[in-house]
Amino acid sequence: METENSAMLFKEEAYAVMGACFEVHNELGCGFTEPAYQEALEIEFGIRGIPFKSQVELPIFYKDTKLKHGFRADFLCHESVIVELKSVSTLLPEHRSQVLNYLNAGRYELGLLVNFGAHPRLQHERIALTRKKAVESGGFSLREE
Repeated sequence: METENSAMLFKEEAYAVMGACFEVHNELGCGFTEPAYQEALEIEFGIRGIPFKSQVELPIFYKDTKLKHGFRADFLCHESVIVELKSVSTLLPEHRSQVLNYLNAGRYELGLLVNFGAHPRLQHERIALTRKKAVESGGFSLREE
């Protein structure tokens, strides 16, 4: 996860996505299923002109062989930000691990984990795949900028 001292990756893009998430939460509140929030966000992203793909396939490789079963991220926004939705009472470490796996599989640097099930507020986290995390998890190493 990003520290306060690190530069925020995709700051404007993440801000726009989170604005849409807050709007959906303001309209629907908590307690619906994840597919309901997914559909509402698709509508809100369209209203706001946020470029997105939903249910994005992310392959998994084992020893350079692509497995038949991969990951499916809820959204890829702005071609650069993975958005994973939850509708649970609270976020757990395995939810964060899921986002990190998505980032590794798709070679993306930023994920937004958004939970619509936590009452009374929207729960959300920015998860950045840093060079250190990628190496520690056996994932890719990011290009130098």
